Amino acid sequence: MKVLVTGTAGFIGFHLTNKLVTEGHQVIGVDSINDYYDVSLKWDRLEQSGLSKSEIQKEGFSKKENYSFYQCQLNDKEQLKKIFEDHDIDAVCNLAAQAGVRYSLENPSAYIESNIIGFQNIIDLVRDFGIKNFSYASSSSVYGGNTNLPFSEKDRVDSPISLYAATKKSNELVAYTYSHLFGIQSTGLRFFTVYGPWGRPDMALFLFVSALLKNEEINVFNHGNMLRDFTFIDDIVEGVYRVILSPPEKQEVSEGNPTGAPYKIYNIGNNNPVKLMDFIESIEQVLDKKFKINFMDIQPGDVPSTYANVEDLIKDHNYKPQTPIKEGISRFVEWYLAYYNISR
Repeated sequence: MKVLVTGTAGFIGFHLTNKLVTEGHQVIGVDSINDYYDVSLKWDRLEQSGLSKSEIQKEGFSKKENYSFYQCQLNDKEQLKKIFEDHDIDAVCNLAAQAGVRYSLENPSAYIESNIIGFQNIIDLVRDFGIKNFSYASSSSVYGGNTNLPFSEKDRVDSPISLYAATKKSNELVAYTYSHLFGIQSTGLRFFTVYGPWGRPDMALFLFVSALLKNEEINVFNHGNMLRDFTFIDDIVEGVYRVILSPPEKQEVSEGNPTGAPYKIYNIGNNNPVKLMDFIESIEQVLDKKFKINFMDIQPGDVPSTYANVEDLIKDHNYKPQTPIKEGISRFVEWYLAYYNISR
């Protein structure tokens, strides 16, 4: 297939692109390469995928076998349209978004530009070019303050507690509407705390490992009383890949899908939540060092617990994420030490 993937300089997009190319598919990659976090990591991901940084900086484009990359803002609909015109696209996977729950309190307009306007531009072009296979990143944050664990796709998600979560819920609603009106086979993917090599520097594992190696103090929110369904990147990508290969057909009419639109939502989580303090202890064991910890109150927008029910993913795609947390941490640490040229 020819698959257009947005966010290919990002964490999940980078890994998904490599998976698709390895499996023989062609990828048309799009990313703005914004500076929400260290752009050198984004450039290094692109170069790791075989692209030329100098070409992208000069031309806004680079290509290798089975991978064409465009530097493009999702809110630039005219440039996006030209990319759609230049490629006979079979499927679109929209992973580009302004990430981060806490940052949405500081810079809400970035979330509207990327997660609302950018998403709308992409799904409009999917409709205009007659593409039926559309998948997109949602988030476990849509469950808001839900205390009914594990989180199920059948739970109501009408009470987001961050703007980031609200934008992701908006994406799900728009996708459902377009599935109903235009027959787009759309799949929303609610990711649960993704971690692993080439991860985002603003996420817990990256921050904790960096601090521990420098003997710096870490901030632990809600006084450590947090539960997270940490999900290893390879497990996430395998789930996304299977969804792309098998988009939903028209569904049975149900309370959650009263029109029977070809639309699905999946949790992609490890289905095995870990206490934050156990997570921290696992990092200590891998690095054979002890943290200095500053316990703090929970931050606005954060939820104390996440836990994914993945029964639908298993039933429809015969797949369940299952990398043990210590194995995943070890693989991240191995990458981190090599990437930053640090000896133990």
